[in-house]
Amino acid sequence: MVVQVVLVHGIRTSATMWRAQVDYLTARGTPVTAVDLPGHGSRMAEDFTLESAMTTIDEAVRAAAERGPVLLVGHSMGGLLCIEYAGAEDPPPVAGFVAASCTAIPRGVGLAAYRVLARGFDSLPDRGMWLTNRMLDRILPDETRADFGAGGYALDAQDIALRSLSVLDLLAALHRIDVPLWFVNGQYDQLRVNEKLFMRIAQHAELVVVPRTTHHVTVMRPRVFDALLEVALTTLESSDG
Repeated sequence: MVVQVVLVHGIRTSATMWRAQVDYLTARGTPVTAVDLPGHGSRMAEDFTLESAMTTIDEAVRAAAERGPVLLVGHSMGGLLCIEYAGAEDPPPVAGFVAASCTAIPRGVGLAAYRVLARGFDSLPDRGMWLTNRMLDRILPDETRADFGAGGYALDAQDIALRSLSVLDLLAALHRIDVPLWFVNGQYDQLRVNEKLFMRIAQHAELVVVPRTTHHVTVMRPRVFDALLEVALTTLESSDG
């Protein structure tokens, strides 16, 4: 059976952030589904809840699993949600997992500081979009710059989504994940803070750190990330054969 890929985006952005990966996978002949989480992208008008986000991931994974083994790929908040999902006590039908830019426990001082910073940006006249766009213009290549925000920015969902993450029991979930797992981080990613702890707890994990790259590894280094997806896919294809 053909390996299926399910892509889960990070906070504020949407499924459009994966366009480079969708193009790569489509050209490869690999079926792919990129979801919009509630409150994001095409579902901007919906309220974000942890339950609805998990339901979105589960529905996409189970639909894909009817057609073949599933490689689940999550970035940032999407990666954190996917850790919780893939490590459920009743394991979902996930054959492999790529967790990008999400090796941090979203609790305590770190989460509180992030929420304060986000609120500060949100209080600016343009809700901080001028600064956000200037930063993205500097770090993202032309080929992915428009894709990152093409689905809009979920500014209204940001704080409630961040608050929701604090209830995740990531360490317990990581210990239960019993499929091939790849952590992918940018060298300068602020969410590398618990990287060593995650690697120590995860049973089947490999770590790839992409040099000269920030938190936005999927769009900042799209070809590198595509190559890492190729590693995951060929691993699953070999085991399935």
